[in-house]
Amino acid sequence: MRFLSSRGQTPVLGFSDAVATGLAPDGGLYLPETLPNLSGELARFEKLNYAELCFEFFKHFATDIPQETLRAIIAQSYTKFSHPDIAPLVQLDERTYVLELFHGPTLAFKDFALQLLGNLYEHQCKVRHETINVLGATSGDTGSAAIHGLLGKPGTAIFILYPDGRTSPLQERQMACTGADNVFALCVDGTFDDAQAALKDVFGDQSFRTRHRLSAVNSINLARGLAQCVYYLSAWLRLPASARSNVEFVVPTGNFGNVLAGWMLQKMGVPIRGFKVATNQNDILYRLFTTGEYKLGAVHPSLAPSMDIQVASNFERFIYYTVGRDTARVREVMRTFRQTGAYRFENFDRDSFSASRCADAEIPGIIQRVYQKYGYVADPHTACGFKDLNADRVSVVLATASPAKFPDTILRAIGQEPTHPSLEALKARPLVKHPLKAEPQAIKAFIEAHAV
Repeated sequence: MRFLSSRGQTPVLGFSDAVATGLAPDGGLYLPETLPNLSGELARFEKLNYAELCFEFFKHFATDIPQETLRAIIAQSYTKFSHPDIAPLVQLDERTYVLELFHGPTLAFKDFALQLLGNLYEHQCKVRHETINVLGATSGDTGSAAIHGLLGKPGTAIFILYPDGRTSPLQERQMACTGADNVFALCVDGTFDDAQAALKDVFGDQSFRTRHRLSAVNSINLARGLAQCVYYLSAWLRLPASARSNVEFVVPTGNFGNVLAGWMLQKMGVPIRGFKVATNQNDILYRLFTTGEYKLGAVHPSLAPSMDIQVASNFERFIYYTVGRDTARVREVMRTFRQTGAYRFENFDRDSFSASRCADAEIPGIIQRVYQKYGYVADPHTACGFKDLNADRVSVVLATASPAKFPDTILRAIGQEPTHPSLEALKARPLVKHPLKAEPQAIKAFIEAHAV
């Protein structure tokens, strides 16, 4: 299979080259040239474990990697998960389920894609006899998951930008306390959106990018979204047959990548009823799906910091499909949004999407109510998903992070402080971080000095 840019001004690539490139040279995001129809394979998929299911899904896309090699890469990617089901589906009542996505090494859903992406990078370094420098920006969990996907891997260096003081202390420690020589935690002034904008400018310098073999680890990398499709598929297959056609996945999201993966799976023939976009108080996506207008606002730090985002970078892929795969139209939309900070959509998939908004003041109360009703502890991001569940549908709420990563908020809500051994161990390690301006030149200078 080949992959094209959402903006249509760069050559199509195979899977491995698209993964290594990350952001397309024209500023667009890579997408599959076609989406496979999986509807005829669903019955066969029911018997597979998670790694087997992931392989059967990915072999439609990673067609330039020998199948036995791909199978081994995928199997290795899910060996560090602590739960035998990898992504367990927990039933709370007759119509409510939780899909737990926090049993990986950094206790957040990003591990599903980034353990795999790290192994794909390692494979590419071996077969191409090249080094690679990986650059990403994070609002919380992406950075630590990306780092732990590449930790100590030969021929790689990873540079992660994050907004100083705007991640949880434990999220920062997962990035800045690894002790690995190939890891660089770069704390920048400003917001996640500032870091993401600077990252895109760095990738826009084609000479610099080529010279340092620079690749993107953010959700703009197509392998990230494809890997996330698999846990939706796994959850759908584990539901009772009677619930599958009426299921709504409730997705806490800020950058739109997580919910986009589920929506793309729906377009591949999996009969999912719909998706609910659950935002925190930084609610650009809630406003989009309720008004049709995509408009920037100020970013306000919250109890759910991984969702403190206004510019949802994955939204461009959704735009591509919404405008009928018209790349010229995508360029026009993105140009207008960049110039004005707003865009009004005439048409988008309202049948598949609904949305909710959760103010910061509501989060502790929701955590408390979920705990009192079900005996279940939800982290602040997952708590946003529990607001206003649709009583007419079966709801699968995506639990995107372990509550142990946010002990202060959980303690305030239910009087208990969750812990996890891996997080406790971080508290004794030295914090090694590198303060930088959120400016392309400062970032490029740092990479120039530390790249492999």
